[in-house]
Amino acid sequence: MRNHEYHLLDVFTDRAFTGNPLAVFPRAEGMTSDTMQAIANELNLSETVFVGEPIAPGRYPIRIFTPARELPFAGHPTVGTAHLLAELGMVKRDSPLTLEARIGPLVVRYEDDLAEFTTATPVEIRASTLDPPAAVQLLGLDTSEVVGEPVLASCGLPYHLIELGSLEALRRAQPSAHVWSEWITPSGYDQIYLYVTVGTNSDDNVIRARMFSSKGGGREDPATGSAASALAGHLAGSSGTTGVYRWEIHQGVEMGRPSQIFASADVDGSDWVIRIAGKAVVVGTGMLKSAPGKSDNAR
Repeated sequence: MRNHEYHLLDVFTDRAFTGNPLAVFPRAEGMTSDTMQAIANELNLSETVFVGEPIAPGRYPIRIFTPARELPFAGHPTVGTAHLLAELGMVKRDSPLTLEARIGPLVVRYEDDLAEFTTATPVEIRASTLDPPAAVQLLGLDTSEVVGEPVLASCGLPYHLIELGSLEALRRAQPSAHVWSEWITPSGYDQIYLYVTVGTNSDDNVIRARMFSSKGGGREDPATGSAASALAGHLAGSSGTTGVYRWEIHQGVEMGRPSQIFASADVDGSDWVIRIAGKAVVVGTGMLKSAPGKSDNAR
C-alpha cells in the first residue's frame, strides 16, 4: 500500500467552512487514472486535483476529477491548487505558474491574497435548448422573473446561462427534474448558471449567482469558476464594445457557503482574455492509502 498526502481547502473564500471545498494531492506522480478516480469518489467532493511532477520550474501538470469523471478544466480546482502550491513552497508568489490541465495551459499570477488564472480557451457562445417559457417552468418562477434569452456559454465547460430579474427570484429558483429532463438533458450539457446583477462595487459590477447540475441528483455548487468565466465572456460579448470589464460574483449564499469570485474580460476586437481570481484557505491535511498499480502518472 502507498501513502498519498492530500490537503483540504475552501476556495473562493478566506474563511474556513465557506466557499467551495477541494482536495489536492500535491505529489500524485505514479498514480493511475483508476486510482485518482477511486480517490475522488471516496472523498466525494465536487472536485479533487492531482498534481504531477513539474515539467519545468513553475509548470505542473494537473488532473481534475469529480466523484464520477475526469474534467478537462474547472475553476475552483485551479485557484485552490495555485494557492496550495504557494503555501507548500512549491512555487513562489512572485514567479510565474502554469498549470497544465487537460484543456491546455492555465497561466496563473498572484496578486496580494488572490490567485488569478487566464482561461486556456476563448469563450464559445451558442443558443441554449431553453427558451424563456421553458426556463420559467424549469425554475418554478413567474414569467416576468426570467430576463432575456438563455444562452449556452463555455470556456471549457458549458453552462446554460439564465438571467433573473431579482434576488428574490434567485432565492426561490428550484429546478424541476421533469422539466430538466425535457429541456436540459437533450442538449448534452447538464449545468445551469442563474445570475442577477445587483449593483456596482468600485469598478466591479456585482452579481449574485447559483449553479445547478444534474450530476449527483441535482447538486448545487457553492462556487463555480468555470461558470463565472463563461458568464464573463457572455456579458463582455453582449456589450458590443472593446474595453476591460470586471465582475464580483457572489455565489453559495443560499447554501450557507458564501463565496466570492472575481472575473474579468479584456476585449480588444477579436482578442479576448478572460481571467478568474479568488482566495483560498487550507483547512486540513490527510493521508490516503492505495494499492500500487501500473503508472500513467498525473500528466
